[in-house]
Amino acid sequence: MAKYFDVHPDNPQRRSISSVADGIRSGALVAYPTDSCYALGCRLGSRDGMDRIRSIRRLDDHHHFTLMCESFAQMGQFVHLDNDVFRAIKAATPGSYTFILPATKEVPRQMTHQKKKTVGVRIPDHTVTQALLAELGEPLLSSTLLLPDQEEPLTQGWDIKERLDHLVDAVIDSGDCGTEPTTVIDFSGGEAEIVRRGAGDTARFE
Repeated sequence: MAKYFDVHPDNPQRRSISSVADGIRSGALVAYPTDSCYALGCRLGSRDGMDRIRSIRRLDDHHHFTLMCESFAQMGQFVHLDNDVFRAIKAATPGSYTFILPATKEVPRQMTHQKKKTVGVRIPDHTVTQALLAELGEPLLSSTLLLPDQEEPLTQGWDIKERLDHLVDAVIDSGDCGTEPTTVIDFSGGEAEIVRRGAGDTARFE
């Protein structure tokens, strides 16, 4: 059964956040809220965690996983950024955007796109997510919690706990965080390509 953490959206309890972070370091798969919708997350480099996410979401090997990063400094360790792309992304973060960029050698090969060697990255504008990332001290390998039989992501922690009780190890509930996933911008070719229109305003990239 998944552990259930009822966390305050504005003042997350340190003990709960620490407990979840400890679980992630030990290989736990967690469902957690973000500024766009709920996500599934595990430790960077956890092949078991990636396989479990793929199984829950029925994803193929071409799926772009996302590195949920606390800051730009952290993001810069895992993706290559030229000056123009840096400025464009800097102006839009933190926020509900996922950016696809060439991965550095710090990213495990199994989580990059097989052909392009790219990875998704983002910096969330969500107090609970930021608290978890700060406590963890490293990016969280993530994917939107969109089940294969659903048109929209799950939005309530208790509902996620009921549906995925035996598939995840922990659920953080800090209230409804919406159903619209991030806007995805592919910068791997040097120019902004809008891959998915979502919660983030695309006007700055058009």
